[in-house]
Amino acid sequence: MTTPEPMPAQGASPERRLHPLSWLFVLIKQLKQFIVPLIALFFFGRGDRNELWPLIGVGVLALASVWQYFTYRYRIDGDRLVVRSGLLHRSLRQIPFARIHNVALHQSLLHRIFGVAEVRLESAGGEKPEAQMRVLKLSDAMALEALLRRRGAAAADVAGAEAADEQGELLLQLPLAEVLRLGLISNRGLIVVGGAVAASSQFSPRLIPNLFESAGKMLFGYAGSHHFGPAEYALAGLSLVLGFIALMRLFSMLLALLQYFGFRLVRQGRRLTVERGLLTKLRTSVPRRRIQAWTLREGIVHRLLKRRTLQIDTAVAGKQDDTRGMGELAPVATPPACDALLQHLLPRARWPLADWSGLHRDAWLRLWLPGIAFAFALSAILFWRLGMWGALGLLWLPWAAFVARQHARRAGYAVNDEVVAVREGWWSRHWRFAEIDKLQALRLTRSPLDRRFGMATVHLDTAGAGAMAPPLRIRYLPDAEANALYERLARDVARRPLRW
Repeated sequence: MTTPEPMPAQGASPERRLHPLSWLFVLIKQLKQFIVPLIALFFFGRGDRNELWPLIGVGVLALASVWQYFTYRYRIDGDRLVVRSGLLHRSLRQIPFARIHNVALHQSLLHRIFGVAEVRLESAGGEKPEAQMRVLKLSDAMALEALLRRRGAAAADVAGAEAADEQGELLLQLPLAEVLRLGLISNRGLIVVGGAVAASSQFSPRLIPNLFESAGKMLFGYAGSHHFGPAEYALAGLSLVLGFIALMRLFSMLLALLQYFGFRLVRQGRRLTVERGLLTKLRTSVPRRRIQAWTLREGIVHRLLKRRTLQIDTAVAGKQDDTRGMGELAPVATPPACDALLQHLLPRARWPLADWSGLHRDAWLRLWLPGIAFAFALSAILFWRLGMWGALGLLWLPWAAFVARQHARRAGYAVNDEVVAVREGWWSRHWRFAEIDKLQALRLTRSPLDRRFGMATVHLDTAGAGAMAPPLRIRYLPDAEANALYERLARDVARRPLRW
């Protein structure tokens, strides 16, 4: 928020600048946005001195970066952080410590070489952080984070308390083997391939098609020269598929190593802090009470390796899928380790919950309906293209019915005095739950089909739900049961103060 400059409180710290090299990092950040057109103009100019324009652009960006350094100040003023910036267009931001939900320290390889760090202070809501300090000396950044963590503890107590509190309580640490398992489980390798394809298409749209065409000619030429039969073709195809999967997993493991090497989850007072990263170091902390919802995930590879992932929603600014945010308390861990973590952080929830209730007895029919529609649409398309062979599309019906039955058999919900939880999924499973006093709204819905089946769905809204997070809802309950659950939760929500 921007307000007129107040008088400094008694005992306020003097104003401080950013690191003297902060202009360099601001310049690098700006150059990243303009580097492609600048390079293109420099190398593809027509020799009529247009190649000088990039140098002028870099000079302007450098001046703007230095200007920002000389006009940016911050100070600790009682229970708030005061940030002053700008010379012609001045801005004064007062950020109460209680408003700061998340503190993130970011250190790229270049940051580490110069011993500095970028600090982001995030509050609930909004699209931008409350303040982004690019950059501070690492010791200053750590001291500021510690001070914010204690929310203005007396300066005399900081030094002694800091030494005792810095270690915190280690809740989870990932050794190298666990990080590599995380790479095996994740599909981050597809991100590498997708990024490479997108980047190459920017320079040469025909590069990828030409590459596939050349590789196809070479492979089929080799197969033709060696007189491959059907068995050899099948074996070659299978080998290519397995090789592609292995390459994706290798990329995923490399990315996991870069992002999660040295992962540590530490509890320091009321805050949870995560440290991770091989080349780029990230340190993010958030108060435990700012966690809005929890998600346990378990895919097929998780089950093969006997692992799960524990994710959280927090009510902070910015996108939930921001890699610098705290979205995972346990990127990968054994089910007992995840349960122990939840028991420690949610002691009154009594996790894992024991009494789960199922859905409506005909919920599988309701879940089957999209599969029926898909099967008939598929058959219609195949019939249009292949004639009577299009009837093969109806073979999807029994598979869809089997999947719907498995989903309905596993789905359920549980409620106690502390949390409400939902479990869904068959091939890929998840448990999603929230504390009752974090619920912001309840909805009871019935579609025309639901009314025909005598079902209803209870929707539970919390703050900070990410776009990729599964919805917190209890689907396809019998009408009477859904009404009773809705009334019970509505009474609890109305009786308890909202905590977020």
